[in-house]
Amino acid sequence: MCEKQGTRELVERAGALPAGGAGAPLNTETVTPKIWPRIWVGCWAAYNAGCLHGRWIDVTDTDQIWDEVKAMLADSPEPDAEEWGIFDYDGFEGAEVSEQASFEHVVELAEFVSEQGELGGKLLAHFGQEIGEARAAMEDYAGAYRSLEDFAAELTEQSGVNIPDCIAHYVDYAAMSRDMELSGDVYTIETGFEETHVFWAR
Repeated sequence: MCEKQGTRELVERAGALPAGGAGAPLNTETVTPKIWPRIWVGCWAAYNAGCLHGRWIDVTDTDQIWDEVKAMLADSPEPDAEEWGIFDYDGFEGAEVSEQASFEHVVELAEFVSEQGELGGKLLAHFGQEIGEARAAMEDYAGAYRSLEDFAAELTEQSGVNIPDCIAHYVDYAAMSRDMELSGDVYTIETGFEETHVFWAR
């Protein structure tokens, strides 16, 4: 049996855990997360008895996660412990992991973040952790720019419109970019200062 602890003690112990959901800065040379996605799975029976019992588990595949969860529950200070929850998470670059998320879904989130880095994490957050929508959005990815205004300028240049140099300075690309966003033609995900990722809206 667990030794009963007060709320303050539990909070202090929980505070020792790394904060979940914090993403690392975008690495322009690789999309590999600086911290591999992991979850802290805890035992509900122990928690309800006043103890914090669990472990950090790297998110690799569902079988590996289940094996570690079963071992964690077997080692619980509470007998016959069966219920678990995801109390914390790390390395998901802005994507959220719910307390009762399936391990299959968690693995899918981790795989997408490992492929796309911080952009992937923020894209998942944009779509409410819907992995299918996030993957579909990457098919409509228009590229990374310093601003949406720069995207509008490049799009105009690539369209073949011939703008004489004498009036090019007066073209309002800022207004053009606002219209594109307000009309629902595009949306953006920002990963840092002058790091604007543009997507065509479906």
